[in-house]
Amino acid sequence: MIDPVTTEIIRCALLQAAEDMNTTLIRSSYTPVIYEAKDCAVALMDRDHNVLGQSSGLPIFLGNLEVCTRETERMFGRDVWQEGDVWVLNDSYIGGTHLNDVTVYGPIFVEGELAGFAASRAHWLDMGSKDPGGSMDSTSIFQEGLRMGPMKIYEAGRPCRDLHEVIARNVRFPHATLGDMRAQVACAMTGQRRLAEIVTRWGLDTVTAARDEIFAQTERLERQAIAAIPDGTYTAGGHLDNDGIDLATPLPVNVTVTVEGETVHVDLTDCAGQTTGPVNCGAAQAVAAVRVAYKLLVSGEVPLNGGSFRPLDVTTRPGSMLAAQSPAACQYYYSHLGLLIDLVVKALAPVLPGKAAAASYGDSLIVQFTGTDPRTGKLYVSQEATVGGWGAWEGGDGESALINNVNGSLRDMPIEVLETLFPVRVTRYEVRPDTGGQGQWRGGNGVVREYEFSGDTSLSLWFERSVTPAWGLAGGAAGAPPRVVLNPGTDAERHMLKVNALPVKAGDVLRCESGGGGGYGPAARRAPEAVADDLAQGMTTR
Repeated sequence: MIDPVTTEIIRCALLQAAEDMNTTLIRSSYTPVIYEAKDCAVALMDRDHNVLGQSSGLPIFLGNLEVCTRETERMFGRDVWQEGDVWVLNDSYIGGTHLNDVTVYGPIFVEGELAGFAASRAHWLDMGSKDPGGSMDSTSIFQEGLRMGPMKIYEAGRPCRDLHEVIARNVRFPHATLGDMRAQVACAMTGQRRLAEIVTRWGLDTVTAARDEIFAQTERLERQAIAAIPDGTYTAGGHLDNDGIDLATPLPVNVTVTVEGETVHVDLTDCAGQTTGPVNCGAAQAVAAVRVAYKLLVSGEVPLNGGSFRPLDVTTRPGSMLAAQSPAACQYYYSHLGLLIDLVVKALAPVLPGKAAAASYGDSLIVQFTGTDPRTGKLYVSQEATVGGWGAWEGGDGESALINNVNGSLRDMPIEVLETLFPVRVTRYEVRPDTGGQGQWRGGNGVVREYEFSGDTSLSLWFERSVTPAWGLAGGAAGAPPRVVLNPGTDAERHMLKVNALPVKAGDVLRCESGGGGGYGPAARRAPEAVADDLAQGMTTR
């Protein structure tokens, strides 16, 4: 038995340890995709691979980092863990994501005994794919760069220089890449120190007892929340625009949610098979997306730990785009996951009307350009996600200009940083009016972000959710889909949503318009003063 005060102190200490790890990673990283956009997440785990604390970061990695330590142990045995070792893994079919998302992790020993694990996942700018930074038209994992199964990058506290050399020779930015790798190693070492301090202060038996009580408390709260949902089977479906190769064929994503007593089962088997284009993911990532939807809707106020998902079960179909197998391309694994999250919410909306929101704009909407910087003569890659509109809910309008729910704490790149690092000017960045779905509560608006290139460059785009834009709920209207125009208003005007390595010239202008969120409730019921506010603030036009 352990008293509740000690339990709560240890709970907060574990959460703060994870935040310390995240701070170490962000402050030590070399590339703006980590230190500015914060495309990363960290976790502190116990010796059985259960999450003790996870920092703010990308929700799509929710309860997902432990997959890497579990698989390493499954492959090599429990005795593989040695003090001072740090491991790396980016295999899409294990971690679930694309090769740029690299997980670095290591065991934590206290007085010679295995006490837990520290892990982080961060986006590396380039993995040596056929195009710098990543390809929008890859058709095989072997076009997407260096793929690493579980292997040591530090052994007994010393760097494994042969592997460091392999990484350096296979990426376009070796200095920055190895710098980000070392930042993740520092993150793991911070986790090792923090957990060791906690165990040393209270003792392993007390920390273990606190962990068991924290997990049990969480599981009880989760089951109580599920028990309040009426038993039944609930379904929803939608489509991705395409796979980036066959632009004419939408891809179905269907979910079936079964609530029975204190448990939830989500069936994802009714979806498209793995595709030629890069919209596939490993099963671990599909499970993580369901967990995001579950936390959004069922138990968002309950902290995440090893007891969080015990009442939740997810079924995938091997060989589908939600459980892809080699050699499926996985570069844009998150498009169908954003849709999946919204679909789980839509399925349960009839029985959780006070919690469910209309759909969001839903996708990361990637803008990537690469080339030789005329100011320095060096190769560069800029890759950024685009913000958009979220769905309205019963009682409130959707938020405008917010990152999608796949990405959570990720941030859009500040204009000042973008213009300092890369040969581009941002000439417009503003809310895109009238894009949120109308309703008693209005959906959030997307944004307009316009770039003028200062030098010749290679442009890649991945914009989604035009076939299934953000739907409304309870009579609300759908949000507007995204729109992208190159050189608007000229003879060279070109409309597109997906393109890979398109040559553009100095002086060319790219206008990117993100979609809006769905509305909630009939628009005729919107309060007149809310309509007046929308007009005054430019959120809608006459």
